[in-house]
Amino acid sequence: MNYQEAQKVLREHGQEQLLRFYDELGEEEKQSLLEQIAGIDWSLLELLNHQGEEAVRGKLEPLEAVTIADIEKEHAVYEARGLEAIRAGKVGAVLLAGGQGTRLGFDKAKGMFNVGVHKELYIFEQLIRNVQAVVEKAGVTVPFYIMTSDKNHADTVAFFEAHEYFGYPAEDVRFFVQEMAPSVDFNGKLLLEGKAQLSLSPNGNGGWFTSMQRSGVLADAKKRGVEWLNIFAVDNVLQKIADPLFIGAVLEKGFVSGAKVVHKAAPEERVGVLCREDGKPSIVEYYEMTEEMITSRKPDGDLSYAYGVILNYLFRIDELERIAGTKLQTHIAEKKIPYIDAQGNQVKPETPNGYKFETLILDMIHLFDNCLPYEVVREHEFAPIKNRTGVDSLDSARELLTLNGIDY
Repeated sequence: MNYQEAQKVLREHGQEQLLRFYDELGEEEKQSLLEQIAGIDWSLLELLNHQGEEAVRGKLEPLEAVTIADIEKEHAVYEARGLEAIRAGKVGAVLLAGGQGTRLGFDKAKGMFNVGVHKELYIFEQLIRNVQAVVEKAGVTVPFYIMTSDKNHADTVAFFEAHEYFGYPAEDVRFFVQEMAPSVDFNGKLLLEGKAQLSLSPNGNGGWFTSMQRSGVLADAKKRGVEWLNIFAVDNVLQKIADPLFIGAVLEKGFVSGAKVVHKAAPEERVGVLCREDGKPSIVEYYEMTEEMITSRKPDGDLSYAYGVILNYLFRIDELERIAGTKLQTHIAEKKIPYIDAQGNQVKPETPNGYKFETLILDMIHLFDNCLPYEVVREHEFAPIKNRTGVDSLDSARELLTLNGIDY
């Protein structure tokens, strides 16, 4: 794309502000900016015209989980089946780590955050410890894939190298970069974060598989013989990774996907709930649930919609490839977006000033024919660090680390 072509495209979409500083740029910067403009997905901006419209949902019904009690009864069978798959090299782990620790007051990759009090204990370090527990039991290494973003890739790789991968074999760790999406202000105008740089943000965790495909790390996994991928989020320090019991349960029951879930602490708990939608697995967000769904109970008195997802999934690779061409719903999120103003001044807003566009992994679930809800003990496997204090915070995660005998 040349300058004239960029002018024409931007004029058609009312986005001429992106070339405001063009004449001040060097030749390489000009070329970079034109390439960024050429790569804009204009369909994202069309979504702003439909903002606020409620998504049409199908018929929602409860979905029963394999409970903690069920798992205990079949413990030996599930563990043996899971360890067999791991030892055969059929299981890989995918860490979603493209985000920053902004809400923790930490302007770097969230996984680099130190949760320790008496000694250093980084989130990345604890997650590596979690997978090493399985490696020791299975006697083989699990291929470990880490999704970063443009904003934290270099820092993340350098961090792992500086800490010698926390003892994990470097040859079994691969990094790949999440795709990015443009950000807009509340008027739908694309923002610049530099005179030659569009304001871009990670496009949400729903794009992890296409990013794996485009980066070449999926080819690496398949070359190794990996058939299943365990996907998990960076912020849960108690996350069990490549859990043999979880893997074994999914395989033993013949499912193509699985999701770890926790029993809701209260009917109103703000978690996405695994359910059926038009006969297929789906996740309904707490704000989409009717009062009837929230309070509905089974004959035994338990909640009908009882199991909340914790972003720990198991997917079969051939099924992921089957659905890879399906376009996921794009969600519009209000965010605080740093940008440069018309005078070229850097602005760091203290309140939300625009929108980011994201796809979410939870929307992938409905594309599968089945998904096994696998219940885990909340206190042993769910310690998300989303805030500095309060609910799902650094404070609550530290309490749970203590409960689980982890020295920090």
